[in-house]
Amino acid sequence: MMEERQVDSQNTVVEDQDTWHELAITDPVDKPHLVHKESEDQEALLLNGAKHPEHRPLLVSFALEEFEFPSSVCLEEMPLFPQWHLPLKLMAILMALTFLYTFTRDVLQPFVSQSRSDFYKIPILVMNKTLPWTAISLLALVYLPGLLAALLQLHRGTKYSSFPGWLERWMSMRKQLGLLAFFLAALHAIYSLCYPMRRSYRYKLLNWAYQQVQQNQEDSWVADDVWRMEIYVSLGIMGLGLLALLAISSLPSISDALNWREFTWMQRSLGYAALVLCTAHALVYGWRKWVEPKHYVWYTPPSFILASLLPATVLLVKAVLLLPCLDRRLGQICRGWESPRPPRGRGVTEKDSL
Repeated sequence: MMEERQVDSQNTVVEDQDTWHELAITDPVDKPHLVHKESEDQEALLLNGAKHPEHRPLLVSFALEEFEFPSSVCLEEMPLFPQWHLPLKLMAILMALTFLYTFTRDVLQPFVSQSRSDFYKIPILVMNKTLPWTAISLLALVYLPGLLAALLQLHRGTKYSSFPGWLERWMSMRKQLGLLAFFLAALHAIYSLCYPMRRSYRYKLLNWAYQQVQQNQEDSWVADDVWRMEIYVSLGIMGLGLLALLAISSLPSISDALNWREFTWMQRSLGYAALVLCTAHALVYGWRKWVEPKHYVWYTPPSFILASLLPATVLLVKAVLLLPCLDRRLGQICRGWESPRPPRGRGVTEKDSL
């Protein structure tokens, strides 16, 4: 009986939060072992885990500092957040492009055309246009690959054919793109709340008050502008709230408490609702600026127009796919229906659609 228990213990990882002298390590063949902290095999197992970081090399029940590992372990070989590399690069590229576009319109154009120095706008005003533009673009990129996959399945007439590699990789990083979109949207809300704290805003407020006195205006109330701001802020708050729910539901502790139908409903329905609110937020911000020529400096459209193009395209494609004829066919394909004459040259696999 003792020998049988020893054999069984080699194939089982004991999870005990009160045990502080145990180290759980997974080897390349996914066989968990339970090793004592001061055992002779610790160094060999740590080195083996460092050489194979893709197999969850270290699952430690206590905190270890870098100097506590054996000298043969090279922690630099372990990748740091490998799933976030591409999403972060994409976010950096989008932020750089949107920042340059906004800087050219709001800072460089007045300096060149009117010799007016507006470089003070860079830290707050320019950044506060870059952040929401990048956030809504990343949010649109979360749902665009799913629409492309649906169109591809409609074209092929089956869900058992594999997707292209670039599309699979795109769909695998949707979670990271969504979390980055929420992070930038939260920064945009904080930046917007800081508007009245700026010294430049206080000076402008005094100038507006002086101009009103000079013009003998008792009331500067503009109903059109008031309605625009009220609706604009309300849509932004609701969009940020839905993005917060999506971010919370993506946590492992929360997603594990939901069944597949609940999780899919939250990520799909609430996600598209958040995209609709954020797009409406951008459009209401523009209000009548669409048709005012003074906002088209250097023959370039305002930033809110370009920011709303991608999410509006995604919503338009989604609306087309919701048509009864297409939605019914997609439902049949998801239940296993196949076209009687599938396209030629397509390899059939056991892969299901996402």
